Parts: sequence; C-alpha cells; structure tokens
Amino acid sequence: MANIFHLPTELSAEELFEPLVSGEAVLIERIISTGQTTPEGEWYDQERYEWVILLQGEAKLTYLDGSSISLQAGDYVLIPAHQKHRVEHTSAEPPCIWLAVHANLQPS
Repeated sequence: MANIFHLPTELSAEELFEPLVSGEAVLIERIISTGQTTPEGEWYDQERYEWVILLQGEAKLTYLDGSSISLQAGDYVLIPAHQKHRVEHTSAEPPCIWLAVHANLQPS
C-alpha cells in the first residue's frame, strides 16, 4: 500500500516523475513539482492523451495557441495527443502533486 500524498523527505531541484502503474496502453504516474517550469522555448508534444489532476498546490499550463489555464487543487484537464503545451508555473510551497494518466483516451 502507498499514499499519493506521502512525499520523499527531501525533494530535489528536479521534478519527480514516479510511474505508479504502466502497461502497453496506459501509464499512470505521480509528478511532484516544486517550482519547476518547462524550459523556455520547449513544448510537451505527447503521443497519447494525458488526463491530469492537480491534487495539491497551484500551477499554470500554456498552450501553443497562447491560451492558458490556472489550476488549483482538485482541478483536472484532458490534454489531447500532440497538443503542444508547457508548464508555466508550479508552486513550491506547498509542492504540486499531480496524478497523470497517459493513454489512448477520448473526451466524454
């Protein structure tokens, strides 16, 4: 058994990506952010849909078209495959705890 809110005693300067469940068609991971952002000029461009919920902290995502969304604990978003996006802000205190599901999903 594990607890999604149990954090390592020391968090590094790097974002922590922890695969929780993975298979041929899906990856579920916990991401812990402590102020990290996507490097300037870089964009995530993922092969599969990503459904992500922010469980703790505050964050901001920006899309290639210039639109952005601010997330607080409990907010979630479905990011389509190949929709370029970047992380513009993550809170350090409290750290951001994300739960991300990467799969071939469809919006409901």
